[in-house]
Order: sequence, then C-alpha cells, then structure tokens
Amino acid sequence: MAAALLGVALPDALAAQAPARPAANAAPAPAPASRLRLNDYLDWEDVQEPQLSPDGRQIVFTRRWVDKLNDRWETSLWIMNADGTRPRFFVNGSAPRWSPDGTRLAYVARGEPAGTQVFVKYLDGSGETQITRLDQTPAELAWSPDGKSIAFQMLVPQRDDWRLEMPAAPKGAKWTEAPRVVTRLAYRRDRQGYVDDGYRQLFLVPADGGTPRQLTAGASDAGAPRWTPDGKRIVYSGNRNPEAEYQWRESEVYAVDVAGCAADAGNAGCPVQQLTRRPGPDNNPVVSPDGRWVAYTGYDSTDATWIDAKLHVMAIDGSNPRVVSGSLDRTPQGLMWAEDGSGIYFNVESEGTRHLWFAPLNGAPRAVTKGVRVQTVSDVARGIAVGVASTPTRPNDVVRIDLRTGAETWLTNVNADVLAGKQVAQTEELWVTMGDGTRVQGWLMKPVGFEAGRRYPMMLDIHGGPHAMYNPGFSFARQEHAANGYVVLWTNPRGSTGYGSAFGNAIKNAYPGKDYDDLMASVDSAVARGYVDTGNLFVHGCSGGGVLTAWIVGHTDRFNAASSNCPVINWMSFVGTTDGPSWYRNFEKLPWEDPSEHLKRSPLMYVGNVKTPTMLMTGVNDLRTPISQTEEFYQALKIRKVPTAMVRFNDEWHGTSSKPSNFLRTQLYLRSWFQRYAKKENVAVQ
Repeated sequence: MAAALLGVALPDALAAQAPARPAANAAPAPAPASRLRLNDYLDWEDVQEPQLSPDGRQIVFTRRWVDKLNDRWETSLWIMNADGTRPRFFVNGSAPRWSPDGTRLAYVARGEPAGTQVFVKYLDGSGETQITRLDQTPAELAWSPDGKSIAFQMLVPQRDDWRLEMPAAPKGAKWTEAPRVVTRLAYRRDRQGYVDDGYRQLFLVPADGGTPRQLTAGASDAGAPRWTPDGKRIVYSGNRNPEAEYQWRESEVYAVDVAGCAADAGNAGCPVQQLTRRPGPDNNPVVSPDGRWVAYTGYDSTDATWIDAKLHVMAIDGSNPRVVSGSLDRTPQGLMWAEDGSGIYFNVESEGTRHLWFAPLNGAPRAVTKGVRVQTVSDVARGIAVGVASTPTRPNDVVRIDLRTGAETWLTNVNADVLAGKQVAQTEELWVTMGDGTRVQGWLMKPVGFEAGRRYPMMLDIHGGPHAMYNPGFSFARQEHAANGYVVLWTNPRGSTGYGSAFGNAIKNAYPGKDYDDLMASVDSAVARGYVDTGNLFVHGCSGGGVLTAWIVGHTDRFNAASSNCPVINWMSFVGTTDGPSWYRNFEKLPWEDPSEHLKRSPLMYVGNVKTPTMLMTGVNDLRTPISQTEEFYQALKIRKVPTAMVRFNDEWHGTSSKPSNFLRTQLYLRSWFQRYAKKENVAVQ
C-alpha cells in the first residue's frame, strides 16, 4: 500500500457468455487455442532495464522467463547491436552495468558460498569473476570513472547491544535462540518475518575482486551511489532523521569523500558532506557530466498524503538550488543527464502513460515521446535512448528512441512465439466527469470474440497504493480474463498518481471516500456502453484495491461476487502490525487520540451491510497488509453468514502472484469464485 500494492477457465461454448454456475469440483475447458490461455503464462517472457555501451554500439538487457520446475522467475543477460540485430545470450544474471571503457559488464547473480553476489565478465569472452563473497544482497552497482572499483548498496544489520549476564549453557545444550530486541519505531522486517534492524550502507570493492570497504555508516539508509566524474566523491540520498515516524519525508542529498577516506576507516565510514538542507525529502541525485551540477527530486515539507516532486539542480557543493521542471505537476523518475550537460532526461507518468521528457537547465521542460504506451527509458547516450515499452496489445519489449525526433523503434519481440496465431483483446479509453468537475480516467477491455448485440459479464479491477497509477499497457492477467469472456474495467480514481498533486491528495483523511464514488461512476459509464450484463458484475483488487473492494461490498449490493485480496480491514489494528509505520500519519489524529476516523474508514465497521459473496486471498507472509487483517474480515463474514472463503497463499508476501504457480491459482480462484455466483445466461441487447 504505502510508498507501497488477480478462477477455472470457461467452457468454449460459454466463453462469450456469462459464466454459469459449475457443478461441484467441475473443471471447465480452457479458452480456444486462438485465444490466450492460462498455460501460456509458463512460456511468458519479459525484458528489463536495457543499457547502452559507452560507444553506443551495443545494448545489454535483462531477459526473464519462468523456471517451470522450480516455480520461479529466472533472469539472464542478453546483448544485441544498437539497431536490434544479433541478439544473443551473454550470461545468467541481472542488473547489468557497463564498465567506463565498455570492455566489461558488472552484474549480480547467485554465487558462492550462497546468495546474490557481484560478478564481472569481459565482453571478449575471456572469462568472468565473482568479486564478492557477501552475506547480504548487493544492489545499485556503480563503476568508478577509472573502472578500477565498483560501488554498491547493502544492508548492514545492527546487532543487539543489550548485555545480559546469562549463565553459561551446559556443554552440548540446545538452548532457544536469543530474542531480537527492537527499539526503533520505523523498523522493517525481512522475508523470514524477523526484524530488519539495520541500515543500507554504501560499499566499494575492487573490480577484479577483493574485500569490500564500507563508505557510509550510522543510523541512516543510503540510496543509490552516483560518482562524480573525477572519481573522488559519491553522491547519494539518505534519511536525515531515520528514527522519525515519517522517515521517508526526511531525506537529504549527501556526498561521501572516497578519495580522502582513510583505508582503515572500517565500518566507521568516510567523511560525508550534507548538500541539501530543508524540511522535506530530497532524493535521486545524479551528477552532471562535467561534475559542476547535481540534479535531484524533492519538495517542501507538507502534511499532504501525496505530492508530486519537482526536479531541482544545485551546484556540486550544494549551493544555488533551483527548480528546473517548471510548472510540471508530475514526479520526474529515472534522472539521466544529457551528454553535453545541457539538461536532464527523465520519465513521467501522466494520465495512464509513461514517457520520456527533457528539462533544459534554462527553459521549459518538454515531452520527447508521445502516444498511448507505457515507456520506461533506462539509459541515454550518443543521441539515442533505450528502454522498454508496452501498448494495449503488445507486451514489454526493448525500444530505441531518437532523442532529436522522438521516433521509436522496437528492437525485440520476446513473446512473438506465445502470441503467434492468438487474438488479443482490444482496449477502449473511458473518462467520467464527476459532479464537482473532476475527470476520472479508466479503460475497458472487450472480450476476445466480442459480438455486437450481446452483453458480457464484467470484472472491476482496482489498483493498490492507493497512490499508484494503472495504465493501458499489455496485461497478461486481464487479457486472459478477456479470453474467457469477460469485460474488464480498470480505473484511476482519486488518490491515484499521474494526475497531479491535488488529485493524488484528494483522499487525505478520507480513504476510502471519493475514490469509491469514482469507481461506481466508472462502472455506470461502462454499463452505459450497452454491452455489459448488469446481472453479472464482479469486483476484485489487492492491497489498496483490497481495501476498496471490502468497502464496496459494505456500501452496495450491485456486484454478484467480490474478491478482497491482501486488504486492510481495520485501521485500528493495522497501524500497529504493518511494516509501514508511516501509516500512523494517514489520519489527522492517532487512534488513541481520536479513534472515530479510523473506525469510520474501516471496512470492518460495515460488515453488517455485506450481502455480496466475498472471497479473500492473501499471502501468509504478508508484512504490509498482514494476514490478520484478512482473518478479521473472514471471521466477521462467517458470523454474518455471508458466503466467503479465505485463500491463504504459501510463499507469498505482499500479493498473491510472485510465484508463477500462484499467479495461475490467483486467476483460477477468481473466476471460479465469480462463476459460483454468476447468473446462468447472458441477455441479448434489445
């Protein structure tokens, strides 16, 4: 949710009709071969974060695929020419970074003795070297300008220093492991559910292997390292006051002195200079090619639950900070300096799209690319940019962009084999104007094989966050539902990002609230198009979408069935059990100061109104919206004798679909539940 957020296939004859109630344990046939089928997911691939070689002639990118035997996603690095020719496998791993001279690639992969390690491989095929032996996971690799070292980020656990005079254990005794002592409010938890009582620090390791040297220290998390061109310093963002309740709003930009750091500094860290000083968060610093400027994002301190950041530039010593994003009311993401230092390229999410923008040091920012697509640029050099893009009918692939014209060239087509001969569902944009003039955007996906004159069952799919943005990019989950005869509706109600600060902050101290009104108005607009069967409406969502689904069934009976997944049901109990303690400030007052608003916004308080059959699906390891929230709603629904089922997903954290097999189960449980409460027949449009 904060800083934060899918079912048996239908018989062929019913694929374009309302799903009928199946017999007990029935297993309807899959969608026809000409449509996307659920088992196609096991052959699905994805691409991520392409990087240009320093000479602009080659691109390395991460290619993901499903390991069917071990039920997980695997990654490998592929290389191709900058025009997309000669794509070829390079090595297993992810997160590649070119060395400054373009002869080597650093990346992370499973290594010895265990866990994720840093590797370096030569492009000429002369070999690869595992250069770390770490007991924590490295991230955010960054080559030094001379190519001799690699900086990275890694967790440094804090050990309990509470000394107890414990009697010595007898020889051979097997005493219970000592408890972990927690003294921080803003603590995290690791994936075993233990308290993550440490901080992420920056390290430096020789590029040919050796002992990593710790660069930063203290009670603060360090962000991604970014070198100055002379190789003497690294800039990064960090928490100014990590013990604060709202620590993610208390960050500044710092510079660590690498060149002037004593070799024996150990875990005490190196000298650090604070570059920004103001209330509010400053993040994502990137140094200009000439080393004179630092670009970063941030905004002044506010009590808003959402505000879009501005793009700033300051001198390398922290002086003369100024805004260069003008009146743009969207958060710049993925900052990248132009090679000539004339400005900064960045990605912008806006009204369901994501595109590349450019902000000159002097002048107004402008969009470089346009169109109905979701595009994420990860590197710019030699007059071109590379990234990944998706459209409503085309999955993610690597693209190249001409920075002068904005022309886009698709370089890969990794799912062409899976989609060969398949019909894909078409998507329509939908806008609704609310009573106060607010415009709300959404999309409708028609069933594959759509026939005018028929009405189809519809799923409302609600996003999490709640500060997040749905988009019309290719979605296997929605396409597979549409292949089985459903209309799918997804929207960006108030509270969503991509529409400006005021729109995102519209649910401050009122969540759920106006977002519910927006969702219902979008359903009305979809129904008005004439092909939705109002007797077969269904709703589901996870995280923030689970909250709103639970809220919906407590406020309307218009849906045949619902699935509230990984939800918050009771804000009173949630604020003390989630791993996101900043949610204490989601309301104007703390629950012990005034519990009325926490109760008013809790779906649990409206369970007496619920008549809609409501399933709940949550990962048993969920730390963000703990499964105890799901259990509260399940118990209440059972007591109220509302048809319900609680599906507890093993090996899942926040969500139900990270494991490939669990994605399949999520799709199937959803449709199976909805089929139970669907009306038997569709009706023809009169």
